[in-house]
Amino acid sequence: MAFVLDTATTILVFGIAYAMLLFIISVGLSITMGLMGFINLAHGAFAMAGGYVTQRLVVSLGVPFIAALAIAFVVVAAVSVVLERSLYRWLYKRPELDQVLLTIGIVFASIAIVSFIWGPDPLLIAVPEFLQGGIDLGFKRIPAYSAFMIVAGVVIVVLLFYGLERTSTGARIRAAVDNQRMAESCGINTGRLFTLTFALGSGMAAIGGGLGIQILGGIKPVFAFEYLVVVLIVVAVGGLGNVRGTFVAALLLGIIDFAGKYFLPEGGSFFIYAVAIVVLLWRPQGLMGRA
Repeated sequence: MAFVLDTATTILVFGIAYAMLLFIISVGLSITMGLMGFINLAHGAFAMAGGYVTQRLVVSLGVPFIAALAIAFVVVAAVSVVLERSLYRWLYKRPELDQVLLTIGIVFASIAIVSFIWGPDPLLIAVPEFLQGGIDLGFKRIPAYSAFMIVAGVVIVVLLFYGLERTSTGARIRAAVDNQRMAESCGINTGRLFTLTFALGSGMAAIGGGLGIQILGGIKPVFAFEYLVVVLIVVAVGGLGNVRGTFVAALLLGIIDFAGKYFLPEGGSFFIYAVAIVVLLWRPQGLMGRA
């Protein structure tokens, strides 16, 4: 019995912590794709940029970890606005292939720039003392950072739900996701809304990149590609533009992926792909996407 409880706790704690990371990175892409209908395969590059900004601020400048995450959010969100206004806006009505080529090009360019400046090796970070060590649950000791990830994920979920469900901006975003033409006819400036949402999604990815340094064993240039498929799976399984769906999908896939690797390490990421195939065959629009 003690072994079962220990194993279940390990899977849940690490699985949920990983799921929260997936959610934080994926939710911005889900909202922007659902709202803008734009295939932004460069979303992982914003997460990578956030990781590098966080790492440099903490290691080189001694900025506290939490403050570095906040600064990374602002910096990456600002850069994303420049890119959205200068590059993305011209391809909103273009074919999907044009969007894919542009965003994949941004990924390659970002990887080359980061590799040239900081090299190809992973960069690590020293988390604050209060996030080191473990927390005693009485029957098991769990890593403090995993507990922090779970708490941070819950806080972000609550803030996003409140922002989308209880504010006028959130109502505009939901309206534009449901029917963009009708939203425009009601006087909603969808262009400005696109920019705001794109900045928010990119900033969220940046926070995920910073938080993921400790969990994923460092930040490296290939991050922009390495987790792109997983993030796209979370978005597809959850349903485009649906925060609840993205959260449920991240929890489902994060826990199953960690449990699969825990019991069958040689299986790699087989389980997350298997779940995605089953769910999308059953509901092609995702768990909570519009039919």
